[in-house]
Amino acid sequence: MNWTLEVVVVPVTDIDRAKAFYEGGLGFHVDHDLQMGGGRRLVQLTPPGSGCSVVLGPRPNGMPPGALQGVQLVVRDLRAARAELQARGVQTGDIQVLGGPPRMATDDDDLNHVGFLSFWDPDGNGWSVQQISNRT
Repeated sequence: MNWTLEVVVVPVTDIDRAKAFYEGGLGFHVDHDLQMGGGRRLVQLTPPGSGCSVVLGPRPNGMPPGALQGVQLVVRDLRAARAELQARGVQTGDIQVLGGPPRMATDDDDLNHVGFLSFWDPDGNGWSVQQISNRT
């Protein structure tokens, strides 16, 4: 039996601001932006190439905005991903090399499996990006 992760709920204070960040800043595709009954709104976005989406909402499951930490995206080229995020106005941390004492990456480092960077959405939800160029 396959168990696929399809949706991660992201707690935010302002859905319009969060939608602008995830769509414009990260390049996620807007799948749904629906008004639900009772004044509720459903905004679902999917990262390019991903089978898993995010749903934005105020205090889903009681989580306060900013409580989501450590959700990880994977890219084939971390340096290019960082440059793209920064070109879109997203502030990122430095590329780090893990697998020993964490350290800042150099241009000579092979980042496959060990290269990571972090960024945060406007509410402080924390994301990580890992480079996996090839899987062994």
